Amino acid sequence: MAHFSRIEVALTMKETGLVPLFYHGDLEISKQVVKACYDGGARLLEFTARGDFAHEVFGELNKYVIKHLPGMIMGVGSVTDAASASRFMALGANFIVTPVLREDIALVCNRRKVLWSPGCGSLTEIARAEELGCEIVKLFPGGIYGPNFVKAIRGPQPWTSIMPTGGVSPTKENLEGWFNAGVTCVGMGSKLIKKEANGSYNLAKIESDTKNALAIIKTLRST
Repeated sequence: MAHFSRIEVALTMKETGLVPLFYHGDLEISKQVVKACYDGGARLLEFTARGDFAHEVFGELNKYVIKHLPGMIMGVGSVTDAASASRFMALGANFIVTPVLREDIALVCNRRKVLWSPGCGSLTEIARAEELGCEIVKLFPGGIYGPNFVKAIRGPQPWTSIMPTGGVSPTKENLEGWFNAGVTCVGMGSKLIKKEANGSYNLAKIESDTKNALAIIKTLRST
């Protein structure tokens, strides 16, 4: 069962402006990466469940977060059907992110009052997602559409909250383009949580890059 309401999740997304995305099949490595993001100031993380037994890893990882990282909101991404969404919600997922707009997922998430963010790529899809109760729409793949797409959408629909994922990096130039266009928050994966040449993670760099990205976002919003 979720520990945070959909309203709390949406507000945290809006307040922090950053949702790190990460997946690893090893529980201990996953714990280290989540903690590095948390120590850097992130208060949400999307576990992109793309591997075998990902639900088992997430379940244990979420228990660790609840016990050791107070205030960290764990969600699950790359969810493709209602059954998977229900499984992850039973394991405590506080939000569900999907690569496409799936109405069956909307129904099971709304039934439990869990925030869901569907991947959309047109104004028609965005409008339908909002009709189904979506608070924050995922623009995916963000790098294909770019900030100008966000600006164009928010012309006729200034109430729309958008989170681009893909094509987002922790640089001032990149983040400036997105936030000046009017995004609510950004999802950031491999550009933030990079692997070294040997396949390991530089945890200190993940922490510092997270901290720097959050500082850039805060500065952009204050200008």
